[in-house]
Amino acid sequence: MVDVTGKVASARAALEAGTNPKGDPLIVARLAGLAGSKRTADLVTLCHPVPVTGADVQVTLEPAGVRVLATVRTTAPTGVEMEALTAVTVAALNVYDMLKAASKAIEITDVRLLAKSGGKSGDYSAPSGEAGTAALE
Repeated sequence: MVDVTGKVASARAALEAGTNPKGDPLIVARLAGLAGSKRTADLVTLCHPVPVTGADVQVTLEPAGVRVLATVRTTAPTGVEMEALTAVTVAALNVYDMLKAASKAIEITDVRLLAKSGGKSGDYSAPSGEAGTAALE
């Protein structure tokens, strides 16, 4: 920001014009998911604030619809399952928001934990055969 402390106050005006389409819903959803992963404690009442040390959100268009896959990492004393679930949900909500004019029948489905590692409860992988099952690297 430019420091304007020394400038003299005067009457000013501006007239602007432009077009601002919402943009690519997949890119917007990815960015929203990343932001959501870092704001989980603000959104989920009893969730601990966790320092997110890494997050990746992939949003792809597939024959069945838009697929969101989020991986979140931390070195904290509690897990990041809620942060990953929040990332997926916020990304999906942004897709809905951007496409609702085209169809009100869009559904957000199958939000679930696919895999987790570490912590007291140990590792978990969703049973094979579930759509989208992935292992953490």
